[in-house]
Amino acid sequence: MESKENTTHVEKEKEDDEPDINYRGIKAMPFIIGNETFEKLGAIGTLANLQVYLTTVFNLSRFSATTLLNVFNGTTNFATLLGAYLCDTYFGRYKILAFGSIASFLGLLLIALTAVFKQLHPPQCGNSDAHCVGPTPWQMAFLLAGFGLMISGAGAIRPCNLAFGADQFNPNTQSGKRGIDSFFNWYFITLTFAQMISVTAVVYVQTDVSWAIGLSIPAIFMLISCFLFFIGTKIYVIVKPEGSPLTSVAQVLAVAANKRRLKLPAQPWLTLFTYTRPNSINSALPYTNQFRFLDKAAMVTQDDKINPDGSAGDPWKLCSLQQVEEVKCILRVIPIWVTAILYHVGEKQQYIVFQAMQSNRHLGTTNFQIPPATYSIFSMLTLTLWLPVYDRLLVPFLRRLTGKPSGITVLQRIGVGVFLTVIESLVSAFVEQRRRSLALSSPMTGIQSVRGAVSSMSAMWLVPQLFVAGLAEAFSAVGQVEFFYKQFPENMRSIAGSFFFLGMAAANYLNGALISVVHRMTEKSPTGNWLPEDLNKGRLDYFYYMITGLCVLNFCYFVVCAKWYNYKGIVKISEREMDLVKDRV
Repeated sequence: MESKENTTHVEKEKEDDEPDINYRGIKAMPFIIGNETFEKLGAIGTLANLQVYLTTVFNLSRFSATTLLNVFNGTTNFATLLGAYLCDTYFGRYKILAFGSIASFLGLLLIALTAVFKQLHPPQCGNSDAHCVGPTPWQMAFLLAGFGLMISGAGAIRPCNLAFGADQFNPNTQSGKRGIDSFFNWYFITLTFAQMISVTAVVYVQTDVSWAIGLSIPAIFMLISCFLFFIGTKIYVIVKPEGSPLTSVAQVLAVAANKRRLKLPAQPWLTLFTYTRPNSINSALPYTNQFRFLDKAAMVTQDDKINPDGSAGDPWKLCSLQQVEEVKCILRVIPIWVTAILYHVGEKQQYIVFQAMQSNRHLGTTNFQIPPATYSIFSMLTLTLWLPVYDRLLVPFLRRLTGKPSGITVLQRIGVGVFLTVIESLVSAFVEQRRRSLALSSPMTGIQSVRGAVSSMSAMWLVPQLFVAGLAEAFSAVGQVEFFYKQFPENMRSIAGSFFFLGMAAANYLNGALISVVHRMTEKSPTGNWLPEDLNKGRLDYFYYMITGLCVLNFCYFVVCAKWYNYKGIVKISEREMDLVKDRV
């Protein structure tokens, strides 16, 4: 009895020693959102127009430029997994974001220098491809060094910024929970606003004024982003890393494999080993029937030893039910994540800029031509206008109908976006058919183009597919971020953030592979190459029809996975229940 009282006294002293967390919530948002806004102004201000920059300044072919950017974007998004691991395991979100901000600034600076100094890019092409000289190896090396720094920066920033922003709200209060939900929506609104500035004002300066000035502006934006991030340091809630969460995952898989021959009890939730680590930020999870083979990792045998505090003597021989359920959470997410790959393939169309370049880009009857990369603003504008309507009008209306706090479930939200990619790809095919038909029958006169004739079709015909793309992103992309954040264990939230970008990475590589395979397989076919340098000689519409078919299959697969999925539950354990568990052990 005396020992128990002493233990309770020690635990109380530890609780008293722990300082109360001062959640600043909204007060921290100007610095976090400001940092993110200017970071996107810098990164997207460069990335949005890289296709044009690589084909017109570095004189790469469209196929080479598209392939390079697919590899760059894929590697960037895959780097987020490494950034998330380092963040959750060793350094914490604040230090990783600080490193990423500086690395991104240096990367943007190097890319800007390739436009400023003539020695760092090849000479300008003449009126035909015969006069084009490609970049030298050291010119490409300098450019790729800038890409490498941007990959390091994005790999650090992307998985951590959303989780870092959510850290500023108290997850245990209703106002804090509402703040986190609204933060995801408003985060995408400010992000899209930054994208709109990048693909209009910044792209215009790059295309019509000067590449040197236009690429220097994003570097300056990134410098401002670093400044805003660091001046808010004193008010941030900085969550310390708890060690590698992946170690626990590996332990469950290894122990379950070693105990695979054991027979599961009829009611495993009553006999499996239960232990919750003190001061863990993870919510206690209830037992679930899925992936029951993992339950064997929590079965106690005669060889297993248990410490006096209730923990396993050897975590590589015995795992707790809590650990097992955390691994189940991750495994349940993976089939949903797979659907995100083809979602991104359908939503992010690689040839939209090249279609705009071979369409009539004149604004009305004026001589002003809208830069090709600027047309993506219409999807961003749709996202920006729709999210406030969804958050403030549609959600309250749906909440009254369904009784659900978010109006609809997060998987229903994602499903709407996945379905919209089918419509988007189909509309894209119809529009490309019209563009190509007019380019062959009535091309614009008086306009010189190295790549081929310019169609008399207004590039504004590209707006409908971009409108649908914006709606798809508003539903599915925002839904995916919220889904991963809420369904992963709390100590893996940076890794959860990286899962969204891993889907984009896989989509980039898949898109690159599809373009490569289609390019090579149709090059010598009777119908001709679908994706040549001159789109008028190809059949890009056939490519879009193929993407439509893949998106239909993806939607059907998503419906099956969504019906199978079990949302993460939370068990509230009282102090008395915890004492009973300890006494039983």
